[in-house]
Amino acid sequence: MKLDRKEILAALETITIAGEGKNMVESGAVKNVLTFGNEVVVDLVITTPAMHIKKRAEDDIKKLIHDRFSPDAVVKVNIKVETPEQNPNQIKGKAIPGISNIIAVASGKGGVGKSTVTANLAVTLAKMGFKVGVLDADIYGPSMPIMFDVENEKPLSVEVDGKSKMKPIESYEIKLLSIGFFTAPSQAVIWRGPMAAKALNQMIFDAAWGELDFMLIDLPPGTGDIHLSIMQSLPITGAVVVSTPQAVALADAKKGVSMFQSDSINVPVLGIIENMAYFTPEELPNNKYYIFGKEGAKNLAADLNVPFLGEVPLVQSIREAGDYGRPAALQTASVIETVFEEITRNVVQETVNRNETLPPTEAIKITTMAGCSAVKGK
Repeated sequence: MKLDRKEILAALETITIAGEGKNMVESGAVKNVLTFGNEVVVDLVITTPAMHIKKRAEDDIKKLIHDRFSPDAVVKVNIKVETPEQNPNQIKGKAIPGISNIIAVASGKGGVGKSTVTANLAVTLAKMGFKVGVLDADIYGPSMPIMFDVENEKPLSVEVDGKSKMKPIESYEIKLLSIGFFTAPSQAVIWRGPMAAKALNQMIFDAAWGELDFMLIDLPPGTGDIHLSIMQSLPITGAVVVSTPQAVALADAKKGVSMFQSDSINVPVLGIIENMAYFTPEELPNNKYYIFGKEGAKNLAADLNVPFLGEVPLVQSIREAGDYGRPAALQTASVIETVFEEITRNVVQETVNRNETLPPTEAIKITTMAGCSAVKGK
């Protein structure tokens, strides 16, 4: 059987290299296809030296040609690795079509309630009418599946424009993806940085997120490899830093703000949220007890000249709601609902301010009209 070069090239458009957002022809990875009778030679250029990525690309090409054209075809795949030159002082990101604003939620240290704040921001944004997605980027401690009561769910594969994509899990009108959907609850994720970054890229670019006004990214605590990978992969609209009032948490929160403001990253800080700000007993509703210190994060925001987005009290129902998989902000006519509505409005307003005063990460901006917030796209 004589093999047709154009037909093979068209067929290769159905294959995507792991972690890439485009098929191998559209991305330019396929440099040449030659046919000689029943022999096929495919010249491929990829940007990662990972052996399993190269092997998978070679196997996918061979299987495609054998299955679609001829099981007897002799297929040779020449793979060359070319790492694109990058300016070490500039971190860029690749936009995801349909996503208007990407907000990174970070904390300098663990245990300050960053994931809880992310979950409650997400459901409050959805209640305001926005289309919202959450990417759980805390690879080593994913918690979103529990907080949204979907820990036993598994993302399905869907066909989008001829490409196979992961379909995010939906809960409370929020689209979710987390490494927790792909591991057992008791299974530890023991990965080096490059493998974790590759998994994140697949959840970002190989997923059918659809149209979103906001994507919230729940980052791991600290300032490390995952943070750099996310900011190299995506054009982050802005960052929100969560802290508790005590000195040890504030010191780490200050480092988190510094990371985003560094010349090499340069992500606008939308503001700081103070979690566990005070405790009010049910029997003494007018009393406030500042267990971890008073207004520490608020003072830090003033010192760093970044907005203070609000404070979340230390309330047992917030913890219980997270454990039961129903974020506390969903409780109508509650103090927590009011608290998160105020904080979320501040986040939206700071995003408006950021998009009006700084170059947009996408051609879509948030605007404020008639006292309410709305997202408009071109």
